[in-house]
Amino acid sequence: MTSNIHSMIASVRRSPLALAILALLYEEPMHPYRMQQLIKERAKDEVINVRARASLYQTIARLERDGLIAVQETARHENRPERTIYRLTEAGRETAFAWLGSMLATPAREFPAFPAAVSFLAMLRPEEALTRLETRAEALQAELAGIDARIGGDAATRPRVVLLEEEYRRAMRQAELDWVRGVVADLRAGDLGWDLDELRAEFVGRPKAAAALTEELRRLV
Repeated sequence: MTSNIHSMIASVRRSPLALAILALLYEEPMHPYRMQQLIKERAKDEVINVRARASLYQTIARLERDGLIAVQETARHENRPERTIYRLTEAGRETAFAWLGSMLATPAREFPAFPAAVSFLAMLRPEEALTRLETRAEALQAELAGIDARIGGDAATRPRVVLLEEEYRRAMRQAELDWVRGVVADLRAGDLGWDLDELRAEFVGRPKAAAALTEELRRLV
C-alpha cells in the first residue's frame, strides 16, 4: 500500500491551491465554499489564488479523480443550496505532507511576470522605463504598508507561525523595492548602458535579429 501511495504522490501534479485544499481537509471535512471562506479569512489568498471559484472546483475535481480526496456526504441545510462535503483520503494525507516537505526544502524554478518584463526593459525608452519603475516602487511601498498593518494587527492575537507567510512576503517585497529603487537611481544617473551599439552586440552572428532590433530601437528612441 505504501509503495502505491508513493507512486501516486510522484504522479500527481501539485500546486499551491491543491496543497491548500489538502491542508484544509486535514483539519476536517468541508465543502468548497467553506474552503474558499477559510482561505480568505486567514489571508491565505495573499499567497494562494482563489479569486476564480472555477479554479477551486477544477482543482477539487482533479484531486478527487486522483484519489487524494473523496466525497463524504452531500448535505442541504435549511434553504441553502445542496453542498458536497469532501474528506481527505490516506493517499491525500501522505501527499499533503510530501508536498509540504518538498515545497519547503526545494527551491522551485518559477516564472513570475516581473523578471520576464525586466529582461526586455531595453525595448522602452529610458524615460518611460524610469516612469514605470517609479510607479512600481510606489505600489510596493503601499503593499508593504498593508502587510505591516496586517502583521501588527494580528501579532497580539495569533501565533507567529501562522503569520510567517506574511513575514516572507514582506521580506521579498522589501528586497524588490530596494532593487527597483537602485535601478531607478542608475537610470537617473545614466549608468545602465542604454547604448544601441551595445544592445546590437548581443546579436552578433544573427544579422537579421540585429537589424530588426536596431530598427525597433531607433523607432522607439
